[in-house]
Amino acid sequence: MNDGPVIHPTALVEDGAVVGDRTRVWHHAHIRSGATIGPDSTIGRNVYVDAGVRVGAHTKIQNNVSVYRGVDLADEVFVGPSAVFTNDRHPRAVSPDWVVTPTLVQRGAAIGANATVVCGIELGRWSMVAAGAVVTRSTQEFQLVAGNPARHHGWVCRCGAVVSREPAAPDPATLARCLHG
Repeated sequence: MNDGPVIHPTALVEDGAVVGDRTRVWHHAHIRSGATIGPDSTIGRNVYVDAGVRVGAHTKIQNNVSVYRGVDLADEVFVGPSAVFTNDRHPRAVSPDWVVTPTLVQRGAAIGANATVVCGIELGRWSMVAAGAVVTRSTQEFQLVAGNPARHHGWVCRCGAVVSREPAAPDPATLARCLHG
C-alpha cells in the first residue's frame, strides 16, 4: 500500500512543496514551492496554497480557497468552501513597501463557508467562525463568532456543538470535552 500523497493529475504541486503522506490534493489545486502540507489532509478543488504557507496534519481545506503567504493553519483545522484569507493591511496594486501580515489559525479551529479572515489575527484552538462572517479580531479558544464584523455568539465544544450563549466562557473542563463523543 502506498502511503504517499494522492495528487489529482490536474493539480499543480511545484518543486519544493512538501505534501504529507495520505494527503489528497484534488482537481486544479495549486501548491507553491515552499508550502508544507501535513499528513492526512485534504486540499479541495481549485485551492491555492501560497509559498511559505504551513498547513497542519488532518486539516481540510474545501473548494475554492486561497491560503496566502503569512497564513499558518495548525493541525485539524477546517476551512469551508470559498473562505478568504487576507495578508495585506494596506492593499494596493503597486506597493514597494508591502509587508505580509501573518494570521495564525490554531488547532481544531473551523472556518465556515464564505467567511473572510482579515490578516493579523489569531483564531483560538477549537474556535468556530460562522459561514459568511468577517473576522477582524482574534478569537478565544472554543469561541463561536458570526456576523460582519464577527462578534461573540457563544461557546462550542470540540465537535462544534454550542454549549453556551453566555458572554463569559463556561468552565474549561466543559469546553475541553466533546458533548457528543
